[in-house]
Formats: sequence, structure tokens, C-alpha cells
Amino acid sequence: MSLDTENSHNENGEHQESASQETITRVTGMYKDWFLDYASYVILERAVPAIEDGFKPVQRRIMQSMKDLDDGRYNKVANIVGHTMQYHPHGDASIGDAMVQIGQKDLLIDMQGNWGNILTGDSAAASRYIEARLSKFALDVVYNPKITEWQSSYDGRRKEPVNLPVMFPLLLAQGGEGIAVGLSTKILPHNFIELIDASIKHLKGKNFTILPDFPTAGIADCSDYRDGVRGGKIRVRAKISQIDKVTLAITEIPYGTTTTSLIDSILKANDKGKIKIKKIEDNTAAEVEILVHLPSGISPDKTIDALYAFTNCENSISPLGCVIEDNKPLFIGVTEMLRRSTDHTVQLLKSNLEIKLDEFEEQWHFASLERIFIENRIYRDIEEEETWEGVIAAIDKGLQPHIKHLKRAITEEDIVRLTEIRIKRISKFDIDKAQQKIDALEEQIAQVKHDLEHLTDYAIAYFTRLKNDYGKGRERLTELRLFDDVDATKVVIRNTKLYVNREEGFIGTSLKKDEYVCDCSDIDDIIVFTKEGKMMVTKVDDKKFIGKDIIHVAVFKKKDKRTIYNMIYRDGAKGPSYVKRFAVTGTTRDKEYDLTNETKGSSMLYFSANPNGEAEVITIYLRQVGSIKKLKWDLDFADILIKGRNSKGNVVTKYAVKKIELKEKGLSTLKPRKIWFDDAVQRLNVDGRGELIGEFRGEDRLLVITQSGLIKTILPELTTHFDDDMIVLEKWVPKKPISALYYDGEKERYFVKRFLIENENKEELFISDHGKSQLEIVSTDWRPIAEIVFNKERGKDQRDNLELNFEDFIAVKGIKALGNQLTTDRIKQVNLLESLPYEAPEEVPAEEIDVIDEEEVEVDDVVNDTSNDDDDDDDDDELDENGQVKLF
Repeated sequence: MSLDTENSHNENGEHQESASQETITRVTGMYKDWFLDYASYVILERAVPAIEDGFKPVQRRIMQSMKDLDDGRYNKVANIVGHTMQYHPHGDASIGDAMVQIGQKDLLIDMQGNWGNILTGDSAAASRYIEARLSKFALDVVYNPKITEWQSSYDGRRKEPVNLPVMFPLLLAQGGEGIAVGLSTKILPHNFIELIDASIKHLKGKNFTILPDFPTAGIADCSDYRDGVRGGKIRVRAKISQIDKVTLAITEIPYGTTTTSLIDSILKANDKGKIKIKKIEDNTAAEVEILVHLPSGISPDKTIDALYAFTNCENSISPLGCVIEDNKPLFIGVTEMLRRSTDHTVQLLKSNLEIKLDEFEEQWHFASLERIFIENRIYRDIEEEETWEGVIAAIDKGLQPHIKHLKRAITEEDIVRLTEIRIKRISKFDIDKAQQKIDALEEQIAQVKHDLEHLTDYAIAYFTRLKNDYGKGRERLTELRLFDDVDATKVVIRNTKLYVNREEGFIGTSLKKDEYVCDCSDIDDIIVFTKEGKMMVTKVDDKKFIGKDIIHVAVFKKKDKRTIYNMIYRDGAKGPSYVKRFAVTGTTRDKEYDLTNETKGSSMLYFSANPNGEAEVITIYLRQVGSIKKLKWDLDFADILIKGRNSKGNVVTKYAVKKIELKEKGLSTLKPRKIWFDDAVQRLNVDGRGELIGEFRGEDRLLVITQSGLIKTILPELTTHFDDDMIVLEKWVPKKPISALYYDGEKERYFVKRFLIENENKEELFISDHGKSQLEIVSTDWRPIAEIVFNKERGKDQRDNLELNFEDFIAVKGIKALGNQLTTDRIKQVNLLESLPYEAPEEVPAEEIDVIDEEEVEVDDVVNDTSNDDDDDDDDDELDENGQVKLF
């Protein structure tokens, strides 16, 4: 390497002083050539798999070694590793690790012994203790020496395959990842059966989609998979279920994690106060079972979301499809990989058929020659010949009259083979058997020619056979589902306390001698209002100055349209007073907002924060100044429209206010909240996604019924998780009876019951708890009708269908009641018919008040919005003689 530090030359070779020039470093020698050679070697020979067979070089050499040693019995892995070193220019450790990885994918290697556990992360036993042999699938699809291209091994002593003739999309089935110099690859594993189905669709000219399937199972959201190319992303989650109110069970884990790393992440989140757990039990063996025990009073639903938000129970995986083709890296998606793999398989099948055709035709040619040679006793023509040339010529001459039907000319090699036929074989020659053999070869030749002419159909049949022979037990493990984003601020455990020094204007978690506000977490935002009419949203901190005379502080909920702030302020030192109502849905953190008219000397006269849009009634007292006649009157905030926080507001009075007192608390002025259920993500929402459940006020509840016969009512919290066997989800009407038809396993007969929920806070089983008991149908209609279809039984006449009126059949009884017996005959099917008409009683609000639709609330959702959105023309407000705005 040369390094010019003193001077340099321009392009014309003229000397230039380097004092005023940048130093030029010329890279030569090994830095120029060897690095590129090394990078190419790592990319092509170590890290990235070939698109033709899906193997990296070390994997290909392992598979070839296993074929060399294959005799149907298990071999010590140490023996296979040693044999592979004849092909592979690296040590035994890299070979052993690569072999274990192939074996753990459970496709190509039949394993015996402790090969480790992908679920727990336990490593395999030493290679001298474990054994392996090729699986039947590997023997079927990976090898065919006749169509394999060979090359010399690294030391020239052996021949190794350039690529193995793999007739299956193996790379997509197993997945693969590697880090080279300057690039990497991460191809995710896909489902065995789905890959075959996709290959068949491609051969039929149809479109297809393939998505990852992981050996650790779990749940995956592949909506942003982008065909596995750079820039795509999938989210994977553990499968978490609720056993009871204080126990969660993790039964499947995300790809890329182990039970050990998962438990460590949960304990770490618990130590940081993000979640709160009592203890963890790891019962994982052949299947995952991690029990998470919760302290009493902790919400299981929120804890599940918190596990997804703060632990390895949810991870993101970024795929990157990179393969080697023609000794160059190629970046393509999984769809194109499958197409190329399938097309390559078709070409391998074609080559194999062509080799078979040549072999069958050669067998037919010699069988025909052999028959001519023996049947016409041409072997006698050589008895008088004394030289080898004479023997060859005599046989050739004897064959000529009989070879017009042959497909090619006779060669000397053919004649030599005829001379090698033993006398014993000639003496026992059976003309009929010989002809049968020739006929059978002709049938085989015809079949191979037919397959070559219909190569696509042949390939489809080949893939179908693979699916039938090896597809059993390889069904999809990973559940595909869209994920609802978890809002970390809503599920984090409030692990610290927030305090405020109102007079001095400080808030924080370290002000323990000052006023306690609420519990909060270290990721919460805090909203603060001061007497000057200023507002700020800031992050939780140990101690932070906001502004003197704090009048309200709370945890801030972003995009919260239901928390309404009621406020009266004086404009300037001696100006009129204004009233306004507004919501705060979005702000810039640590920016101070002025909620008044921005006049110097403005101050807050009255303020309240209302989590459900409540509108209280207040009494306003004026100071005795001049000839004011009315010094006291009431103001109802329900009469004030909710507008943006930058609105000026309506004039209350132009005179000085002495004081304001709360007269009575108000009811919500917002319409009931509409709640939808999105079946794709199995979650409730208020965004209009999915099916509308209903409109809910504060105490309204949801009715949930499962196929297992469990029933409960719950508050409609958006964090709620629902069981997979849920069959009813609707707004609960307490006085509406539930009708059910079920089979009692103990009494072996069917019962009908109608009941009301007696305890709204308790989950109950409304069918018997016998193992064979089964819920047939449940209805929440007022007057349901069902059609009963009975099974056909031998030796008995077929029973006619029965129409069941639940209301007439049984009265409403307790939830624990057995019900009335319907039949002992076996029921084939139950169909709900159109219910009888019933006029349900209308739900009347507690008080007739005017409500405001929260969708019509004018709120400021724009960050950095400092506009003065004054929707009221305050100068035109009509005032009475006391300077008060006329509200009616």
C-alpha cells in the first residue's frame, strides 16, 4: 500500500503542494484486491443460499456426505461431520452447528438423541452422542446423481455437487438467514403444504400468495410482509390465554425467541414497573407452557396487552430476500422464488424423464438384439472363426437380415455385449418371456414420451404425490391475524405517584412532601392548567416547573374527545368574562398554550375537567358596583356548545365577578359512545371498524356467551380480549331473557331453559359441567323459535322436524336451573327461525337533557395549531341590562 502524505500530482503529472490540498490515499495491494476476494467468498461460499437448491455450501456438503454414508441405518453425527470435512474447507464446529440447524427444521434429517430444543433454546448434545440419517423425504427429492453437475472439491481429491437437484421449494420451506460482507439475507420459513399448493397453482397459471409459518407457532400479522423483500415487516406474538382472573398461560411463542428469553423479558418489564406479576412458572417440555400469576386486582386483559407492549411476547421481523444466482446476489420476493423453484423442478423432472427414456430405449434395443441373436442362432456362426475380428464380423453379418425394425444402428459395443451372453442363458432362453420384456419396455417408453409431451400435468402429479406422501402432520402452525396496535400508555402499570406544588408551580414524582395527585407511569404525559389560563402537556419527570398557581393537573389521554373542560376566564385585568367548553386531543409536548384571548392580565375564574362531558350548574356573583340590579344568577354549562380550545367563548358578563360557586353537578352532554367489534383483530373499537355493537352510557355492559356454555357481562373496555369460542357479543339488556337448548352429558338427554343473569359481575356456566355436555343453540331474542331436526336411527321411523317455541315451552327461571326436558332422541341440527314479534320497552335516559354528538364536537386535532378559531361573533352577543349574555 502506498500512502502519499507529503505531496500529490494532478492528472497531467504536475507537482502540487499538499499544504492546501486534502490528503489523497491510494488503496492498492491487498486492500484493493484481497478484500473484494474475501467479500465475494463470504457471499458466495458461506452466508447466502443458492436459489437452485436452497442450500448454503456447508449445508450442501453435509447433505452429500450423508448420502455417501447412507445405508438406511443411523450414523453418529461426529462421523458425518468428519466425512464432510473431505468436502468442506473449515473445521468440525461450523459443520456440526450447521447440521444441528438443518435437523431442527425437521424436514431432511431423521434425528436420534438430544438435538436441542428450539422452544427453550437448549443446545444439542455433543456430536458423538447423537445420530442421524436421511429422511425419506430427503431421499425422494434431494438426490439424483444422473442429473447432478459435479465439480472438484477444495483440495481436488473428490467430486462434489455444484447444486443438488432438489425438486421442491426447499429454501422457502426451511427459511434461511446469513450475514455476509455488505449484505445479508433473511428468508422466513413457509408452510410445506401451502408451498406445494402454490407450486400447483403456478403450474396451472393461477395467482397465489404465500405467507410465513413458524415452527414455534404463535400469531403473525403479515399485512406488511411485502412478499418478503427489503422494507417489509411482520409482527409476531405469543399466544396468551386467560385461565382465571389471576393466571395467564403462554402456550406458543414468537419466532426468534425462546421460553428463556421470553421469561427474562417479562421479569425485566416487571422490575421496571411496566407490568405487575406475582410469579412465573415454566412448564415447557414438548410443548410451551408458561404460567404468569398476577396479583389480585390486576386486570388480565390489560396485562396481556402490556406483555405485548413491553416484553418479547411481541416482536417485529424484517425479511430480506437475497439468494445466489449465476454466482451473483439476487434480491427477489418469495413469490418469484417459488416460481423459479417450481420452474427449476419442472426442468429437473424433464431431464430425469429424458434420461429414463434413453435408458428404456437402450434396454429395448439390446433386448431386441438378444432375441434376434438367440432366436436365429447367430451364435453358431462364430464357431469356425479363429480371430476376434472374424467373430465380430460374423455376428454383424448374421444380424443384418433381422434389424430393420431397430431404432438405431448396431455398434461394435452391441456385438461385444452379445458375445458375453452365457451359454446357460442361451440354453434356457424363453422366446415368450423375451417378447413380454420387450412389450413392457415399449409401454414404459410410451409412458415416458407421454409424460414429456404433458410435462406440466406430470409436474402437477409429482407435487400432488409429495403432498399426499409427506404432508400429513405439516399443517399450518402459525395463526394469521391482523393486530390491533397496543397503546402502551393505556396498559402500563401506574408504578409511581405524581405530586404537585400548586403555589410554586412544580409537578413531579419526587415532590413527596407536596400534594398527591394520582398514580402514573414513567411513560405518561401530564396535562397542567394554570390560573393565568395557560395549558401545557409534558412528560412525567422527577421535578418540573410549569408556572405558578396550578389549578388542575392530570394524566393526559391523547385523542380523548370525551374529556371536556368547562372554563370561565376574565379577559385582561378589567375586561369582560367569557365562558367556553372544549376538549384537548392533541398538543405539542412542552409547548405553552394560552386558553384566554391572550390579553395581558387575563385570569381563570372557574375551571372543571369532566371525563364524560358532564355539564354542571354554577352560580355567578358580581361585585356591587354602580347601578347593577342583578348580582347573582345561575349558568348551566349544558347550554354552552363545545368548540375548539382556541375559541374565544361566549360573554358571561362585562362586569367584575366577585365569585363563582358550584350549584349542582351535571350529567353528560355527550351522546352515548358507539362501540364496534372488529372480527379481524377480535377487539372493540370506537373508530367505526367492524360491526356496530351499540351505543353505551357509563353503566351499560356487554353480554358475552361462549360455545362452552359460559356467560358473563363486562364493561365495554377497549383493552378486552375475547375467547376464540365466543358466539354472542352484544349490548346487555338486563330484563331480556336468554334462551338455550343443550345436551346434558350425565342424563344423556336434551334440555331447554330460559333465564336472566342474576350477578352481572360473575362469569357462570349455564349448562351442566359434565364432560359430554354440549350447548346446541342459544338465543338472545325476546321470543325465539327454533326448528329441531332429528337423526335417523336404524329400526326406527324418522321423526318429523319439531318447531320449538321457547316462551311456551318453559318460563324464565334461575340460571342454575336444569330446565325442561325436550327429548332423549339424538338431534341432528337446530335452526333458529324468525322470532315472534315483540315490542321491547324503550330505554329512557335518567333525565331528559339535550345531548351533543361527540362526532360533532369541534376539537383541535392539529399539532402546532395556534390559530384563533373563534366560531362565535362575540361582539354580536345580546346582553341584558346587567351586562350578562342572554343564553335563551
